[in-house]
Amino acid sequence: MQNESVLKIENLTFGYSKKRLLENFSLEVKRGELVAIVGKSGVGKSTLFELIAGNLEPIEGKIEVKNIAWIFQDPYSSFHPSYTILEQILEVAKSKDYEQYLDNLYLSENNLKSLPHELSGGQLQRCSILRALLMQPDLLLCDEPTSALDNIVQLDTMKLLISLLDRVGILLITHDLNLAKWSADKIVKIGLDND
Repeated sequence: MQNESVLKIENLTFGYSKKRLLENFSLEVKRGELVAIVGKSGVGKSTLFELIAGNLEPIEGKIEVKNIAWIFQDPYSSFHPSYTILEQILEVAKSKDYEQYLDNLYLSENNLKSLPHELSGGQLQRCSILRALLMQPDLLLCDEPTSALDNIVQLDTMKLLISLLDRVGILLITHDLNLAKWSADKIVKIGLDND
């Protein structure tokens, strides 16, 4: 199913009051492809993800998307404080085979049996990545997925995501142009026309 479209955006327009963040924006992501969205804060990168997820309605345009999973920039807001990480992962996971990813994500069984506040930001971010992978999406939305990680773990995590491209398409938001150049098949710059 390689080259199958997992996201198609046609002539998308969206904004708040008089400020247009996106105007006639089109994009396609295929299975096997990593597309990076690069731009400064406030230009509409995260808004684009909210539109793809169906949390916002476009003013104009069309979005066709297959099954998605999301890796949020702030992992603390994406886990409930009262339940263990493993309980929350298994609640949404299509695959229960989490052991296969633990070493690659520098996680242990004990990490998964912890409550969110018992883990560091980096550990929690890696748990967020694990949860998204086990949901077996067609499209993985990654909002600065490695920003809370140190350089070595960041590199290994990106290598893991890239190794899964036979199964998914990845749309990556990043401020890091070097990371985008290293990992992406295609780079889309938003709000950088005058830079």
